[in-house]
Amino acid sequence: MIEPLSKGRTIQMVTVLAMLMLPLLSSTAAQTPKPTLFLIGDSTVNVGTTGQVGWGERIAGYFDPAKIAVVNAARGGRSSRTFLTEGLWDRVLVDLRPGDFVIMQFGHNDGSALFDTDRPRGSIKGTGDEIEEGVVELSGEWETVHSFGWYLRRYVADTRGKGATPIICSLIPRNAWQDRRIVREDYRAWARTAAQSTGTAFVDLTEIIARRYEQLGPERVNTFFPHDHTHTNVIGADVNAASVIAGLKALDPCALCAYLSTKAADVTAAGRPPM
Repeated sequence: MIEPLSKGRTIQMVTVLAMLMLPLLSSTAAQTPKPTLFLIGDSTVNVGTTGQVGWGERIAGYFDPAKIAVVNAARGGRSSRTFLTEGLWDRVLVDLRPGDFVIMQFGHNDGSALFDTDRPRGSIKGTGDEIEEGVVELSGEWETVHSFGWYLRRYVADTRGKGATPIICSLIPRNAWQDRRIVREDYRAWARTAAQSTGTAFVDLTEIIARRYEQLGPERVNTFFPHDHTHTNVIGADVNAASVIAGLKALDPCALCAYLSTKAADVTAAGRPPM
């Protein structure tokens, strides 16, 4: 006959079980992964060419590595269209987890040809739902091409579908001046429209950087672009990375700002880093 446990023995066993569970609970907590910030875009985010540096290559220092990881998944030469069609976005989605963040910046290569030439990477101008279909001359494959805004909306939807947070940035401006003012490209407005239509946080990187360049003047800004009018050196990349942080800090609310490092405190609303 099995005797029932006394009240004292019951409490004792519960205490022992609780003590045995503590290491398991602590281990589970320790294994909880920290979130990841993924950057997607073109060579102005991640260029990899000697003497040229993208802002995504300089931004990690503004985040606390103990709280968040930063993965620069951007690839030179890609547009909003080809980052998707080449499978680069699928690689990000495999690793994307609830609580992660995705900052996207495209536009520099979206004005290219749709189907012909040796760089058929363009998207339809604007943010509509129209499509163009044809054979890509380089590959011989049939493709349906969408608008710039359509591709941004796709990235936003996919990101949210994974439980992560999307943030859209307008493209960094080129070193192009008119009457001592930086030229703002149409892709800036289309990025804003895509963000507004999806209720997505928007950083007007074009405007933040353009104003900073105008404060510095063309003579100083020219030193940021030693090779062409699109790709910066490390100094220009630092200015642009700080401008991204300034844009994030201006968001209300900004969930990503909880992961900024102490270095980010020195960045002003004008995107002015310590120089």
